[in-house]
Amino acid sequence: MPCRFLHLSSSFPTSHKAPTPLVNGSQGDRHTPQTRVRGASQTDAEQVGLFGQWQGLLVSGCYKTAMEHVLACASSLLSSHKVLQEEGPLLLSSIRARLSMFVIEDKGGAIALMLASLLFLGTWPAVLTLLERRGRLPQHTYLDYSLTNLLAAVLIALTFGQLGDSKRGMPNFFTQLSQDNWPSVLFAMAGGVVLSVGNLSTQYAWAYVGLSVTEVISSSMVVVIGTTLNYFLDNRINRAEILFPGVACFLVAVILGSAVHASNAADNEKKLSGSTNANKLGTSGTFEPSKQVLDKDAPKDLENGASGTKQADKAEAGTAEYLIELEERRSIKVFGSSTFIGLGIVFFAGVCFSLFSPAFNLATNDQWHTLKDSVPHLVVYTAFFYFSISCFVIGVGLNILFLYRPMAGVPKSSFSAYLRDWNGRQWALLAGLLCGFGNGFQFMGGQAAGYAAADAVQALPLVSTFWGVLLFGEYRKSSRKTYVLLGFMLFMFVAAVAVLMASSGHRSTE
Repeated sequence: MPCRFLHLSSSFPTSHKAPTPLVNGSQGDRHTPQTRVRGASQTDAEQVGLFGQWQGLLVSGCYKTAMEHVLACASSLLSSHKVLQEEGPLLLSSIRARLSMFVIEDKGGAIALMLASLLFLGTWPAVLTLLERRGRLPQHTYLDYSLTNLLAAVLIALTFGQLGDSKRGMPNFFTQLSQDNWPSVLFAMAGGVVLSVGNLSTQYAWAYVGLSVTEVISSSMVVVIGTTLNYFLDNRINRAEILFPGVACFLVAVILGSAVHASNAADNEKKLSGSTNANKLGTSGTFEPSKQVLDKDAPKDLENGASGTKQADKAEAGTAEYLIELEERRSIKVFGSSTFIGLGIVFFAGVCFSLFSPAFNLATNDQWHTLKDSVPHLVVYTAFFYFSISCFVIGVGLNILFLYRPMAGVPKSSFSAYLRDWNGRQWALLAGLLCGFGNGFQFMGGQAAGYAAADAVQALPLVSTFWGVLLFGEYRKSSRKTYVLLGFMLFMFVAAVAVLMASSGHRSTE
């Protein structure tokens, strides 16, 4: 314990004994004044020496007490360190054992993830469409999108796939990176390739046939083809008597989607033919802005997505003037193009989208028995990581090629121009995150309830049509026939989502 300050004045006398006075000249006190002085000095010296002894004892006691305290603390620290060395790993392993890998195992959690995926996957196309209609080059947009799409997969793998201890037959993310599971890895990467090509195709299809129709046709093809494949790959864990009526609803939606597009295209032609705007359609069917609209001082840096025309007034959505202004502003020029070109791109994208989910299913469940007996199946988080890597490589590679060899009337660009183009970059990055997490949630839900049921998220036209009407003015001032067809199309999607989710099964993780 620490030493306390002692009041030394209370331990020593503060006055000396008075000498005996002389009486009648007798030698009652035989000491002379000098003798008394010497006696007083001797007494003081003795007291000073005594004080020094007390002080030495006091300091020695404090030092001894302090040393004992230091030694006790050091001994306590050494004991604690020894305990941590011996018992620390056991405590950490006990805590880690309580934090097992996050895996969705119940139907309710799977449906919740599917609904979140439906929202995300229906929103990101609207964000990219918004940028294209504002004139940003699709190559620039897709390069930004690819970065955050991969980032989402990495975040999912490092959190859901790595935190906590491995489950039986389900190693965590880092463990699986070193295992001999290349057949499953190749299936996952093949799924990423076809998804990336499909996404790239729809990016151009949106300009030709509109956001709503593109999503309707491609998503419906995914359900018709992909869901049927997944049903048999999943060993029929979904209820067929419920699943396939839902598939039929999507098939009807495909037919209605094509009819909506044809009707809306006829409405737009009627609006343009009756337009008295200074702009006009050329004899070749291409768009020709008038000299009154062209501005020689307007920015012409097409590498940065700028338009060479200047807008005089903002037209009302759904009018011929609005369609003409949109054509001037957007980066992909579609006036005069054949409707069949747009629909051809959409159907090609639909075939690509139909194959990515069955490929991912094979990667995580190894239905074709390509893995060795001692090698566990790929966990959904690891498979999604490899899936996203191939998406990233294909998407970035093709769009760098399109910078220098563009298609669909898009201006040439360069990689340096892409790096300088910050106009709308934050929205493209957001779209990549939405798509990445949307795909991840779809796979997590599919692994629990069956990938056939997870294809219910392909009802994303419900969300994209909402954004198309709200943000882009699609179907404004259209004919009654178009509205009736659009209403029936959306109704069939609602029915299809309800039926497919009702068919959800349960995949055992034991």
